[in-house]
Amino acid sequence: MSMLTPPGMGGKYKITGDKYPRMRQRRRRGRLVAAVVASVAALAVIAWGTLQLIDVFTGGGKKASAAGTKADCGSGVSPSAGPSAGAKGAAAPKPGQITVNVYNATTRSGLAKSTADELKKRGFKIGDVGNAAKAFDKKVKGTGVLLGPASSLNSSLPVLATQLSTAERRTDAARKGADLDLIIGDGFKTLTTKPASDKALAALADPKPTPTSKKSC
Repeated sequence: MSMLTPPGMGGKYKITGDKYPRMRQRRRRGRLVAAVVASVAALAVIAWGTLQLIDVFTGGGKKASAAGTKADCGSGVSPSAGPSAGAKGAAAPKPGQITVNVYNATTRSGLAKSTADELKKRGFKIGDVGNAAKAFDKKVKGTGVLLGPASSLNSSLPVLATQLSTAERRTDAARKGADLDLIIGDGFKTLTTKPASDKALAALADPKPTPTSKKSC
């Protein structure tokens, strides 16, 4: 009986040869799982870092802009709002400081005088009253033209415009003096109502920021 034959088995079962079965160790699954988890964690960290870099270079301005928008929406005030008259925030002149010449460019008689009388009642100084010059006579299709020197664009011209809000505003750089012309056109019916013009004058005297629309928020 061979020395490799287990006791009690006799000679029926013999182990012969010089090769023996090897007992393999069990794979350590715990290490494999740990390696996989570590790899996933490393990829997650890399992805997070990439997103942070993208946010720094591209998203920071958007967040700041969004924050500014929320601030404006919360206050309901537009930061770009400003006074309508006075290029540098100067107070608008009062009607009593403005001299207006009233000219009729239509075929209807009496409009210049009646309009001048109404403007006088509203506090304006009245200069010349009569028919419009050839350059405007029967050539003004709208309600009227408000004409003044270049310096009046953001001062006295907006004040006169409160009395005829639909009139066209024009300036003449070569014009001398501070007087304004109100040239009545074919579309003229009457001056802006006094309550509406008074409200517009008050807005010029004490300008307020324009509220933003809620829909824009």
